[in-house]
Parts: sequence; C-alpha cells; structure tokens
Amino acid sequence: MILKLRQTPGLYLVGFMGSGKTTIGRLLADRLGWGFADIDEDIEASQQRSISDIFDTLGEEAFRRMETEALQARVQAVARGIPMVMALGGGAPAQPGNIELIENHGVTIWLSCPFPTAVRRVTEDNPNRPLARDMKKFEELYYARQPAYGRADFCLDTGSDGPETVVDAILRLPLFR
Repeated sequence: MILKLRQTPGLYLVGFMGSGKTTIGRLLADRLGWGFADIDEDIEASQQRSISDIFDTLGEEAFRRMETEALQARVQAVARGIPMVMALGGGAPAQPGNIELIENHGVTIWLSCPFPTAVRRVTEDNPNRPLARDMKKFEELYYARQPAYGRADFCLDTGSDGPETVVDAILRLPLFR
C-alpha cells in the first residue's frame, strides 16, 4: 500500500450520479475490512430528511454547506488514522475546497460512466433526484463536472462492468502494491 494511503487511509469515490459510488464503495470497504461512509446518507441521517426534501425546502446552497461539513467530519476521522472508503455526492468534488480536502487526506478514484448509462441508472434507481428532474440540465451538469472528477488520482470506467469487477480493478491499482 502506498505511503499516502498508510498515513491517511481514505479512499474517496467520486463521479456523477449513477456511477456506482455507493454500491462499489460498500463492496470495496467490505473487501478491505475498512469503514464505509456515504456522504449523502450522513446528511440525510443528520437532517432526518431526504436529499430531495433538503433541496426543495432549503435549496442547493444549504445542501452544499451540509455536504462540506459532513465531508470534513469524515475526513477528520481519516486524519486520525481510521481507514474509510467514502462515496461522495456527485457535486461534492466541484465545490470549492472539497477536492483539495480529500486530495490531502487519501486517494481519490473517479468512477466514470458514459452519460447514457448515468441517465439509465438514475431514472431506474431514483427518479426523484433533485438534479435529475430536468434532463437538459442533468446533461449540462454531467459535462460541467468532468474537470473536477478529472483531478482524481485514478479513473475507472463503471459503465459496463458489474460492481464486483470494478472492486477487483480498484484492488489491482498500484496504490495497493
């Protein structure tokens, strides 16, 4: 395992909605014997309401503040040496300061998938996602976030492979040698 990951044992999965961050993250954490956190789930638990409800009642700006606070709390645990795989919300890496925070406390992996795959997965799994209600805006967001995701240490395509195959590919990355 590379020194950076030994010093701050955080693996951060970034990518657009529908790229498989939560599913792959849970499997990866289980295989590594590490903790797992989904930042969106942390927010829902702390606020006792859904992400959609937060967007609808408080707005995206309030949600982004909550997201950064939840991410900071989890990163503090990683900085104390607690091994963690984290699934970040699709917009978290695009927010000022978030990508730098995770870059300094572990390794980032971009789970990339083609836009049509993201659309299919999001509409099948959770059609109520607030940022997926307007497909034109959804597509614009997809392409606008690509540069933020591109700052990740590694990139894996999750468009056609099953979650177990992606986890196997992550575990073959040079960071685990």
